[in-house]
Amino acid sequence: MAEENKFFRLEIITPDRKFYEGEASMVEFTSTEGEMGVYKHHIPLTAVLAPGIVTITEAEGKKEAAIHAGFVEILPDKVTFLAEIAEWPEEIDVARAEASRSRAEERLHNHAAEIDVARAEIALKKALVRIDIKR
Repeated sequence: MAEENKFFRLEIITPDRKFYEGEASMVEFTSTEGEMGVYKHHIPLTAVLAPGIVTITEAEGKKEAAIHAGFVEILPDKVTFLAEIAEWPEEIDVARAEASRSRAEERLHNHAAEIDVARAEIALKKALVRIDIKR
């Protein structure tokens, strides 16, 4: 008996480009509900993305990228990410991410009434994801 094709179609689309298009056997990412891993024939599902690292398992190996917000649509034979921002590790400026992390931490530590705490927390999460993927 022939082995069934374990690959599904994967697309990651941002407002300014088609970030990734290819075949994957698994994709792992962070949703607002927690970590998720998807194989072919997954039940249909839509989820909200949280800042995190997406790991794409291809026939040639694994690729990682930072994704910061958006939605994912999971179908049995296709997964589509509609992301606000998606970045390969080589596209990330670590010094800029470190500066962003410092600003966000300062805002959270010394927050005044006019500081939007939720916005500062999201900025901190984005900066930490950028720093983490570069390691």
